[in-house]
Amino acid sequence: MAHLGSVRRRALAVPVGLALTASLAVLPSVSASAAPLGTTADAATAAPKAATTGPKLSYVANLNAYATMKAAKKAVERAGGTVVTAYEQIGVVVAHSQNPDFAKQLRAQRGLFVSVGATRTAPMQAVQTTDEGATQLLSGADAAKAAARAQEGQEPLEPNQWDLRTIKADEAHKINDGSQDVTVGIIDTGVDDTHPDLAPNFSKGQSANCVGGVADTTDGAWRPYPDGSDHGTHVAGTIGAPRNGVGISGVAPGVKIAAIKVSEPGTSLFYTEAVVCGFMFAAEKGIEVTNNSYYVDPWLFNCKTDDDQKALVEAIGRATKYAERKGTLHVASAGNSNQDLAADSLEDTTSPNDTTPVTRTIDPKVCLDLPTQLPGVVTVSATGDKGLRSYYSSYGLGVVDVAAPGGDKWQVPATPDANGRVLSTVPGGGYGYKQGTSMAAPHVAGVAALLKSAHPSATPSQLQAMLKAQSTKAACPTQIYDATGALINATTCQAKWGQTGYYGYGVVDALKAVK
Repeated sequence: MAHLGSVRRRALAVPVGLALTASLAVLPSVSASAAPLGTTADAATAAPKAATTGPKLSYVANLNAYATMKAAKKAVERAGGTVVTAYEQIGVVVAHSQNPDFAKQLRAQRGLFVSVGATRTAPMQAVQTTDEGATQLLSGADAAKAAARAQEGQEPLEPNQWDLRTIKADEAHKINDGSQDVTVGIIDTGVDDTHPDLAPNFSKGQSANCVGGVADTTDGAWRPYPDGSDHGTHVAGTIGAPRNGVGISGVAPGVKIAAIKVSEPGTSLFYTEAVVCGFMFAAEKGIEVTNNSYYVDPWLFNCKTDDDQKALVEAIGRATKYAERKGTLHVASAGNSNQDLAADSLEDTTSPNDTTPVTRTIDPKVCLDLPTQLPGVVTVSATGDKGLRSYYSSYGLGVVDVAAPGGDKWQVPATPDANGRVLSTVPGGGYGYKQGTSMAAPHVAGVAALLKSAHPSATPSQLQAMLKAQSTKAACPTQIYDATGALINATTCQAKWGQTGYYGYGVVDALKAVK
């Protein structure tokens, strides 16, 4: 939920699609000629110069299925915009403009555009996550305590990894660690590929910085900003830290990991143009699984009834479907707002999060959390060591697909550190604890990578079906912990169709994935 956890989100913070119609999803030919309705070459030539009195904003413009990219680019320029990049595969243009009426002028050209919208409400300056709370660094004393308890075949810090044992990843590793032919792309705040517990599995050739909407593959561009977030690096360790006698083990320690950085410097906000770039880059680089522990900023929920927000839903929806058709499965965190995403209405008090939020009541069936609620995306809720839904985790019957360990400080495990959060890698070669649905999603991405390793020809939809079928069923609990650590009645959990709102089809199982 642009936000880490959605880093923020999937761990605990968060700001934010529409399924494309079959014709738009396929976009058979973005090359058929079409001119903007009511516009002639002479009229375009005579058109007054576009205003440049507004703040510089970034926009996405989604083409009509029969419009040409050449005509769309010309329309953008006539309206006072500069084309940043254009994805002919999905009919999406990213542009910048200071024309206050830029979107309005393009929307009027229905022969060219389906939707056009600003990706932010704040002027551009030279995405976010879903983790809950600050990172707690592993102390030297706790590291030594864990190493002293490590058994033969375990990584030094593995005794503290209650989360691996919860999904039987430790048992799965005795059969299959995963294949180097499978890559998980971490769309996040960047990954420190120099970390000794990540470097052996890191794929530089499949990594980039997508901030701004154009992929930068310069060496190291995918790393976190010097003053940036440790979110992406933490997610990376959970997915693919190798069994190399150093630190921890990932869920799929034999697969490759790649970093696709999409978070803005300074704010760590995840804007649409960067996220679209991330999905398109993953598709073109042959990445099999993406992990998305964030929500797309600045809207926690994007309403299809709003001209700007529906354009963001459309653009990201096109990108995820394109990548899915290219063989990429997407995994996303449910968010850390402790909200029922299947409710009739929800109150959103955090959007837009890049300027001044306003309180609004939304219908989560119309206003979507991106990319969490897009079709084809595996939505993940978080659990703690006792198997209960984590106190911060969002949920929803028919929305959440599966659950996985995300950590819960109130569900204390019998580990050397007695810490209920998830231990993983942080920049600079260290280790730390985080909790959030941001930490749950990478466990599922890791299991999906193990499934892809065992079934190389499986499609994204087949992998998703296996994740659900192989999950350990979990009934609605009678009680859960609240934010204060008190046990309360779990009255918000609903069950139907073999699913629950808290856990979906159940908690993922790594052992079943490799058998």
